[in-house]
Amino acid sequence: MIERETFKQILNYMLVIGLFILAFLVIQPIIFSMIYGILLAYLFYPSYRWTKSKIKNETLSALIVCVGVLLIVLVIIAIIFWALLSQGIDFYLTLQKLNIGELITKSLPEFISTSDLSSTIISTINSSFSQLIANFVTRLSDLIFNLPDLTVQFFVLAFIFFFGLRDGAAAFEYFRSLTPIKKETQNKFFKHFEDITKSVLIGQVVIGIIQGLVAGIGYFIFGVPNALLLTVLTVVIGILPIIGPWLVWIPVDVYLFVIGRDGAGLGLLLYGLFLINWVEVILRPIIVSRRAQINEVVVFIGMMGGIYFFGIIGLIIGPLILAYVLLVLELYQKHNLSEDNIIFQKAES
Repeated sequence: MIERETFKQILNYMLVIGLFILAFLVIQPIIFSMIYGILLAYLFYPSYRWTKSKIKNETLSALIVCVGVLLIVLVIIAIIFWALLSQGIDFYLTLQKLNIGELITKSLPEFISTSDLSSTIISTINSSFSQLIANFVTRLSDLIFNLPDLTVQFFVLAFIFFFGLRDGAAAFEYFRSLTPIKKETQNKFFKHFEDITKSVLIGQVVIGIIQGLVAGIGYFIFGVPNALLLTVLTVVIGILPIIGPWLVWIPVDVYLFVIGRDGAGLGLLLYGLFLINWVEVILRPIIVSRRAQINEVVVFIGMMGGIYFFGIIGLIIGPLILAYVLLVLELYQKHNLSEDNIIFQKAES
C-alpha cells in the first residue's frame, strides 16, 4: 500500500515537471519578447497610474500608454533604420568604387610599399573588406526575411505590455500569494526585489543620458552636422532598453567616411569604441551597486554573462538575476539562523 502511494506521488511529480517543461517549450520562442513587455510595463507603470487617475478607466488608460509608447519607439526605430539603411547602401557603393590597394600603397612607408610585404597587406585587407561587404548584404537579407517573425515578436511584446499595465498589480499579488514564506519576510523580500529592479532600470536611464551626452561631445569635437539634434537622439536611444547609442553614432561615423571626411570618421570611430562604449561598462556596476546595495563585482559578472546568454538585453537581465539569487540566499540564511535560535532556546529551557 505504501509503495503504491509512493508510486502515485512520483507519478504526480513527473506529470507536474513534464507540464512545466512543455510550458517552457511553448513560450521559449517568444520568451525575450515577454521579458521586454514586462520590463516596459514596469518602467511605464507610473505613467499608467497617472493616466488612470485622470480617465478612471483601466483598459483605456493601459491602451493609451501602450500605444503611445510603442508608437514613439516605432517612429524612432524607423527613422534610425532608414538612416542606417541609406547610409549603409551609400557606404557599400563607395567601397565598391574605392581602389583599396592604391590607398594602402600611398599610406604605407616607401620601404614597405616597394616590397612583397605590401602585396600581402593589400591582399589581406581586400579580403577583409570583401568579407565585410558580404556580411552586410547577408545581415540585410536576413533582416528582410525575418520580418514575419519580428512582426509576431512585436505583437507578443505589445500584448504583454498592455496586460502588464492593466493587470500587473493583480498578477503580482497572485504570485505573492503563492509564496510559502511568512508575511513579514515576504514584505521584506518584495521590497528588496522592487529596490533592485528600480535600481537597474534607473541605472539604464542615467547611463543612457550620460552616454548620449558623451557621444554629443564627440559629435561637436569632430564637426558632425546637426550635432545637437543627434545628441538628443542618442540620449533617447541610449535610455531605451535593448537598444544602445551605437545605433546612432555608428551610422554617423559611416556617413563621415562616405562624404570623404576620413580623419573625422577615424577619430569618431576611436572615440566611440574607447569612450562611448566603455561608459556603460564602467558606470553601470557603480550606479546599480550603490542604489541596490549589491557588490560591483556581482553587477559586472551579471552584465558580462547576461550579454553572452541573452544578448544586449542581458546588460539589464543579468545583474537582476544574480541580485535575485543573492536575495533568496540571504533570506534562506536568515530563516535558518532564526530556526537555529529557536532550537537553541528550546534546548536551554
